[in-house]
Amino acid sequence: MNRRFFLFFLVLFPVCVSSLWGQPSGFSPFSQRGEPGNPIAPEDFHPEWGTTRIPDHAAFEKLSYKGEQVGRDDYLADLQFVKFIIVNPGAADVKVYFMNTKEYRAHPPYMRMVGIEMRGAVRGALTYLPRIAAPNGETGLYIFDFQPNDSYLFEEIQMFQDDLTKFMPVLKGRVAFHPLSGNVERYKSEKALYDAADAAVYLDEDKDIYKNIAYLPLNEAVSFGRLRRMNEEIRPSPRDIVICQTLPNQMPRVAGVISEVRQTPLSHVNLRAIQDKTPNAFIRGALQNEQIQSLLGKLVRYQVAPQGYRLREASQAEVDRHFVNLRPAKPQKPARDLSKTTIESLKNVQFEDASGFGVKTANLAAMRRFDFPPGTVPDGFGIPFHFYVEFMKHNRLNAAVNAILNNPSVRSDRDLLRKELKKLRDEIKKGEMPPWMSEAVAAVQRSFPAGVSIRCRSSTNNEDLPGFSGAGLYDSFTHNPDEGHLAKSIQQVFASLWNFRAFDEREFYRIDHKLAAMGVLLHPNFKGEKANGVAVTNDVLYETRGNYYLNTQIGEDLVTNPEELSTPEEILLHWYERYGHTVVRQSNQAPEGKTLLEEAHLRELRGHLKEIHNRFAELYGRRRDDRNFAMEIEYKVTESGKLVIKQARPWVFSQSTQPPLNRQTDRS
Repeated sequence: MNRRFFLFFLVLFPVCVSSLWGQPSGFSPFSQRGEPGNPIAPEDFHPEWGTTRIPDHAAFEKLSYKGEQVGRDDYLADLQFVKFIIVNPGAADVKVYFMNTKEYRAHPPYMRMVGIEMRGAVRGALTYLPRIAAPNGETGLYIFDFQPNDSYLFEEIQMFQDDLTKFMPVLKGRVAFHPLSGNVERYKSEKALYDAADAAVYLDEDKDIYKNIAYLPLNEAVSFGRLRRMNEEIRPSPRDIVICQTLPNQMPRVAGVISEVRQTPLSHVNLRAIQDKTPNAFIRGALQNEQIQSLLGKLVRYQVAPQGYRLREASQAEVDRHFVNLRPAKPQKPARDLSKTTIESLKNVQFEDASGFGVKTANLAAMRRFDFPPGTVPDGFGIPFHFYVEFMKHNRLNAAVNAILNNPSVRSDRDLLRKELKKLRDEIKKGEMPPWMSEAVAAVQRSFPAGVSIRCRSSTNNEDLPGFSGAGLYDSFTHNPDEGHLAKSIQQVFASLWNFRAFDEREFYRIDHKLAAMGVLLHPNFKGEKANGVAVTNDVLYETRGNYYLNTQIGEDLVTNPEELSTPEEILLHWYERYGHTVVRQSNQAPEGKTLLEEAHLRELRGHLKEIHNRFAELYGRRRDDRNFAMEIEYKVTESGKLVIKQARPWVFSQSTQPPLNRQTDRS
């Protein structure tokens, strides 16, 4: 893999930073230029040009450039870097000029401008890789390199590193030498010297680079709350920023997440963080970090950004103001079309029918019209919202809903609310369908082949929407042939509309609970699958261009809710077959050197993802090349090796400006 691609995924889009010190009125950097061999003295070195000392990372950021305008230095594209010149290296009067790389990115014209003699000066670049662990174990690694054709001895490299560290103290313990083409062979010939000195070296061909990731920004955002360590005895509140040693399968609403283990960006925890615009990051050894330890139990401001996380103490006023601004000001009414009164085959459900059947059902039905081989998208049925509404009326359960909604004591006491919602769910499960509904459900149950289990999946009017994922809020169930009438499993799905986590999420977003409705998607259950996974039609984690992002788990171990010690397979699948794919991380459940997805599956997925992205972009009225549009799909590899796509929904971008719900009135 070439360096540009290899490093590009390690950093995301640049953080906007304030410009360097202000420039005085009428000042021109060319009016006070030095003369070759008589450079401008450090004390006269104007900040518009750069500096001769970088005290901390904030100063580095002010000087750095990150983008595509790198001239001949292709390897620096989209990386955060500062160029430097060392004059009189190793001498008592050594000087290091750190260039204002935002303004000047080429050494020669810059050196002529400030009067630095070309001969004898050492030219190079310092690059910051925020996701890589430094030699001292801290998060964030600086690497330094020189002109591509330069070739320096080990002793010279050590001298240059000492000079750089002298004028940039933050490099101590956090810097590594990065050999470019001219220095690679020299380094290899002197590797024993580097090893003996325990000198840190960063090589492009290092196969363990993915294992050395110490920071991953899963969702970039800013939040406020109380920093707490999460364990089995602590039930976090919506105003807690939690540190998890392991990632729970379900997370209540919280203000932010720090995990000490690598996360999958497609887990329900992260999908919820994206939806709620809460910061979420993997930080290696977070609980051993002195700064983080000192803030435990305190109110903090927590920011997850491409170039690192920021954590500081905060005031109560800051916290209160943040949550007032975060919550929608007005109630939201989800679309609920009750004119759809019959269970329909997916062949008869249209994309536009989402307001009557739910997006999950409508999108699966839409995919059945795409150009896919037979069996790629399962056949099935959609139970409309009308059935849920009539079920609640028939069992007089709306009174129980009103009792919860109209009781301020229940709604303000989270423990009491949990108990009352559980009672309501139990009543829904014990209820009876009216005869007409029971017969309609029995008829659709008989239409499935004998001995086939039926998967009953939630399909509400407040999930799977642009701007509102709702991932993990509701429950799906498998109805086995020996369990009798299908009503049992459908009522379990109905009941999950009143899960505490779902109620809590609707409450925060001021979604009208009385207009929330549950539809059910029915299709044959997949048994004994070889693998299951989630893919997004853009690379939403590393933000490389021209790649699909894939997470795959073995068997039935869900990507969205992985087992505690299960590591999913991560693959960047290029849009074009000739560029192949990159295995970012192997599954710990796969044989060494093997992937869970075979080449044939990857080829199929590449074609399917293109079709899904383009067709749904058209359906949602978006441009295909809109970088703020992507589709998330769930797929399986069946027992027979068939690739099946079982779900598609819009990916919720963390900075999405779309409203979370389609605000339409009830058309009943």
